Amino acid sequence: MGTEWDNRGAEMAGRLTAAIVRSLSQPGMYGDGATLYLRVAPGGSKSWVQRLAIKGKRHDLGLGGYPLVTLVEARQFAFENRRMVQRGGDPLAEKRRAKVPTFWEAVEATIQAHRKRATLRWAQAHGFVEHNAAGEGIDGALPRMPSVQSHFRALPYKEVPAALAAVEASNASLSAKLSFRFTVLTAARSGEARLAVWSEMNLEERLWRIPGKRMKNAAEHRVPLSDAVLEVLAQAARLRDGSDLVFPSPLKPRRPMSNMTLTKLLRDTGLAKRATVHGFRSSFRDWCGETGKPRELAEAALAHAVKGVEGAYFRSDLLDRRRRLMQQWGQFLAGESATVVRLRG
Repeated sequence: MGTEWDNRGAEMAGRLTAAIVRSLSQPGMYGDGATLYLRVAPGGSKSWVQRLAIKGKRHDLGLGGYPLVTLVEARQFAFENRRMVQRGGDPLAEKRRAKVPTFWEAVEATIQAHRKRATLRWAQAHGFVEHNAAGEGIDGALPRMPSVQSHFRALPYKEVPAALAAVEASNASLSAKLSFRFTVLTAARSGEARLAVWSEMNLEERLWRIPGKRMKNAAEHRVPLSDAVLEVLAQAARLRDGSDLVFPSPLKPRRPMSNMTLTKLLRDTGLAKRATVHGFRSSFRDWCGETGKPRELAEAALAHAVKGVEGAYFRSDLLDRRRRLMQQWGQFLAGESATVVRLRG
C-alpha cells in the first residue's frame, strides 16, 4: 500500500471509535487492532480494509465503504474472516461463490429476459415453423401499442461518492477500479472510457479527444480533464503494457477490457441492483439539474445532440465553461462540496 501504511496505524491500533472514524480526514491507513484498518483516501472517502494471510499469501480484503459499513459491522466481518481462515477456509473463495446464481435463478432470469419474445418467433428461428403466424401478418390488424421507454438504473447523485468509495474498497483489479472512476468523473459512456487510448489524451491541454468513430453520434467529442481525472490518469500510467490502451484488460495483456468488467464490478460491490454503469451519466445529469447548472452545459458534457430550433443555433461545444463544470463535478465526488450519504440497501 506504499506510504499509506505508516505509523498512524500503530498509533491508532485498537483505539478506533465511531466518533474517531467520523472525524478522521488525513489520508492514510488507521488500524483498529488485529487485521482491520480504515483507509482514508486523498479525496476524503473512507473504506474498510482487512489485511489477512490466506494460505500463506497476504491479501487486502475490501470490507466496504464507510458509512455504508459501520465500525461495528466492519469488526464483525473481519472477525468472521479471521475465524474462517483459522478453520482452513478461504474468505475470497466464499465471496466469489456467493455471487454465482443457482440454476433455477438463472432459468428465471432467462425467462424474464425473453418474456416479450413471441413463442412463434422462437419456433421460426429454430426452423420448427416456416412463418410466424402471429407476427407481421397480424401486426397490421392491431392498433399500435404505445412505446414504453426504459431507463437505466441510476443512483441519486448524492449517493455517487459513497458508491465510488465502495468500488475503491473492493477486490477488483486496479485497471477496473480506475476505469470505473474515470467513467464516472468524465460522465462518459462505458465503451468510450474502456477503449480510451493515450494518444487521445493531451495532458498539457487537459483534454481528451474521443474520435467520432467511437461516439454514438459519430462526431468527435472533447472532454475537459479535471484535477480528479488527471489523478486517475497518473495512476493508470502504471498499467502501461506496450499497448496504447489507458485501461488494458487485467486478464489479457494488450487487449481492451471486457464490456462486462465494470458490470461485474457493480455486482461484486452490491450496486448492480440499483445502478448500471450507464446510469451514472443520469446521476451526473441530475446533479447538474438540481444544483442549477445550465442545461446546455449538461447536454454538451454528455455529448447529447440538441434538437429543434435550439439545436440549429447550437454551434459551440462550450469547452471552457465545461472545464469549470467538470472540475466542480470532480470536487463534489471527492466530498469537497457535498456530504457523503449512506447508500440505501
